[in-house]
Amino acid sequence: MGANASNYPHSCSPRVGGNSQAQQTFIGTSSYSQQGYGCESKLYSLDHGHEKPQDKKKRTSGLATLKKKFIKRRKSNRSADHAKQMRELLSGWDVRDVNALVEEYEGTSALKELSLQASLARPEARTLQKDMADLYEYKYCTDVDLIFQETCFPVHRAILAARCPFFKTLLSSSPEYGAEIIMDINTAGIDMPMFSALLHYLYTGEFGMEDSRFQNVDILVQLSEEFGTPNSLDVDMRGLFDYMCYYDVVLSFSSDSELVEAFGGNQNCLDEELKAHKAIISARSPFFRNLLQRRIRTGEEITDRTLRTPTRIILDESIIPKKYAKVILHCMYTDVVDLSVLHCSPTVGSLSEVQALVAGKPNMTRAEEAMELYHIALFLEFNMLAQVHARQIQDEKSRNGEQPKSI
Repeated sequence: MGANASNYPHSCSPRVGGNSQAQQTFIGTSSYSQQGYGCESKLYSLDHGHEKPQDKKKRTSGLATLKKKFIKRRKSNRSADHAKQMRELLSGWDVRDVNALVEEYEGTSALKELSLQASLARPEARTLQKDMADLYEYKYCTDVDLIFQETCFPVHRAILAARCPFFKTLLSSSPEYGAEIIMDINTAGIDMPMFSALLHYLYTGEFGMEDSRFQNVDILVQLSEEFGTPNSLDVDMRGLFDYMCYYDVVLSFSSDSELVEAFGGNQNCLDEELKAHKAIISARSPFFRNLLQRRIRTGEEITDRTLRTPTRIILDESIIPKKYAKVILHCMYTDVVDLSVLHCSPTVGSLSEVQALVAGKPNMTRAEEAMELYHIALFLEFNMLAQVHARQIQDEKSRNGEQPKSI
């Protein structure tokens, strides 16, 4: 039959099966495999005895591909058949109920698209850096003048002291409002445009002019040695919020609308005050900026300057509850909305909350507080707080499985 045991090393004596006339002849192992010689019972086909290696590789890869197809088919069979589930769900429904469900899905889809379009159309919120750049350019509520090369630079004491050790020491020697300080800079090559760019850097964290001299490492080293190296704008502004050095305004809250309109009255009627800086609140909120400018026009600001007392702004707590004030101020200084202070502050119990408890009204939910804070931000024209908080509200609703709404 053209095959014998010598052609198969390590095999035992073969036992021939089949007859000589068959087109296929098989060789199997003998009974020696049962006597502990380690011979496995295998069946060999003589038709594949001369198979080329590449043919064997193709056959193996083909079987592997077929196996993957079967596995994929089994996985797809195990996945949910949403169409079948929907048919089973609606099989007993009335046509009008099915139509109502379709309208609900269409409305939800349209609302989602509307929310997306509203987000794209909403103007970009101004960041702390941009508002600080405008503050330096338009000189809102400045309180000290720097004289350099016979040029006056109106600036803000609190910002320069928080940002630069050199100015902190310099300004401490002239604490009065509107002081004029003559600048004497030891670093060579500093002219008026470059000095203005340095001040712009202290306000914004970036240079306001493209000057090749700022690429000179030697000049930068000399400036850092004389003025000191400031931290990032975010770090220094957070420190200004935490410590409130050189604060010049206090926010008070009252439920008496007549007292609020008069901007005065008995101090015993007022709740605890919050310190702030005119420069920051006027830069971040057009509402506060217009309010402070109106006080300057009417001459009320002159009294505060003469007495060297902080300007008092009395807010109607029915419009701006005190419990939100710290969240608003924190965002003005940092561009971060931190709602944790609403429920961890020891002064959270505002007059409006006490009145609500006396009237038997339930406490506000987190969602109601969030929406109220959003509307307060719109009232103050503080777009950064409004937009950041609106995104937080939408994200919270999405996590809770609620339908997104355009805010």
